[in-house]
Amino acid sequence: MLGQTAPVDDLDALIAPITRLEAIAGGWDESHALTLQALKAAIEDLHKEALRRLIRGLKDDPVAGLRLREALADPVVYGVLRFHGLVKAPLAERLEQALADVRPALKSHGGDVEVVAIKAPDSIELRMLGSCHGCPASHQTLAEGIEQAIRARCPEIVHIREVNRGAPEQRADGASMLHFISPFALHAGAGWVDAGAARDLVEGAVTERKIKGRSVLLARRAGHLSCFDNSCAHLGLPLAAGAVDDGVITCPYHGFQYLLESGECLTAPSVQLKLHAVRVLGSRVEVRLEE
Repeated sequence: MLGQTAPVDDLDALIAPITRLEAIAGGWDESHALTLQALKAAIEDLHKEALRRLIRGLKDDPVAGLRLREALADPVVYGVLRFHGLVKAPLAERLEQALADVRPALKSHGGDVEVVAIKAPDSIELRMLGSCHGCPASHQTLAEGIEQAIRARCPEIVHIREVNRGAPEQRADGASMLHFISPFALHAGAGWVDAGAARDLVEGAVTERKIKGRSVLLARRAGHLSCFDNSCAHLGLPLAAGAVDDGVITCPYHGFQYLLESGECLTAPSVQLKLHAVRVLGSRVEVRLEE
């Protein structure tokens, strides 16, 4: 309301005069504008260093450190310290920034991700959405893009867990959507090798292919496609002749069992099959072999 003075604890009101003065200076000639910018930067550097020394002198004292943390609840104190880079943004805000970094890649492939829970002090739970939900490559998506983005902005996060990974989504006509690859691998430009026609892959079975002299297995089940080395993680013996039942392949030699969806070993969880990126372009399957 006109005539009222903004509360002194209103951060936006305190910043408003600075914003207005900066707008006025924007119309000045370059030499005057640069002089003002240099003065502003020098004052900000002085204040930042004074605040840094103040914090350093107080934080190690138990009582003073407690009062300092309590003071951060004041929006003006917190806002000024945030401006100077002396305190971090809240974890939830930094997590959203990290996910915003990777969402363009996810959404270009019809997928998304959301934070389900933040569990102090070092764990979070994520849920994959859209085409990433139930995708066998979602763990690859996490490792290649999402986890890296989160750890870059939130180094205190140690454990990242995917939850509610369910069946593949259905299209409006009731047919299963096909999910062939992590969106991060999808945009990799090099290393893709033809692995034959998609129609030749039998539902619920594995098909052996020789690619660059390397034997791999392609598995198709419930709209998912995965690719692994034709090599048991136990002794390296071929898996191609192994029995497949309900998405699990059993090594014909020593009975080690693996989930075809992810390569996870059900017999010895500490090992797993070597996974390769795979995609379908038109009617052809392509594989990008990992060393």
